[in-house]
Amino acid sequence: MAIINLFGASGHAKVIKDIIESQGDSVGSLYDDAPHCKEIGGAPVYKASDTHIEFPLIISIGSNKIRKLISERYIGEYAKGIAPSAIISDSAHIEEGTVVMQQAIIQADAKIGKHCIINTGASVDHECVIKDFVHISPNATLCGNVHIGEGAWIGAGATVIPGIHIGDWAIIGAGSVVISDIPANSVVAGIPAKPIHK
Repeated sequence: MAIINLFGASGHAKVIKDIIESQGDSVGSLYDDAPHCKEIGGAPVYKASDTHIEFPLIISIGSNKIRKLISERYIGEYAKGIAPSAIISDSAHIEEGTVVMQQAIIQADAKIGKHCIINTGASVDHECVIKDFVHISPNATLCGNVHIGEGAWIGAGATVIPGIHIGDWAIIGAGSVVISDIPANSVVAGIPAKPIHK
């Protein structure tokens, strides 16, 4: 049994704590730049600037940009959190810091980068490539061979058809259907997904 610490003490941390415990590990301490509580589920919460950050660590913050900033601030061993109810192909590759939530599916030869969130019920099909700091929201579907750039956010219930490339730090609105490539830093929504603004 490993002891895993969390950076971020909000609702997202509660979900990750459940996942860590369900995979047979335990949460040691939680850290936050501006904590609003003293403990979560019996685990103590500390102000990050007032204490030494212990590793291994998972960054339990939903914001892709903030996860990147924290990972650059604190260099050390990052753990993974994978819910037992997730279905993950033996040929899929998942890097450090990433969390795969309940009932998510990751298919053959998918590659998931560092510090990603594959949220509840999300589906990542064969040979998808997901770069670092991406968030695939609940019930989003990536069909086969989709490429998602660094820091992109795929909204809840969105569908991306096969072979699409989504650029770095793009945002795909909830419920959208993406049928063409999306440039970096774009915000798109709708069926089919169209630009809202850059």
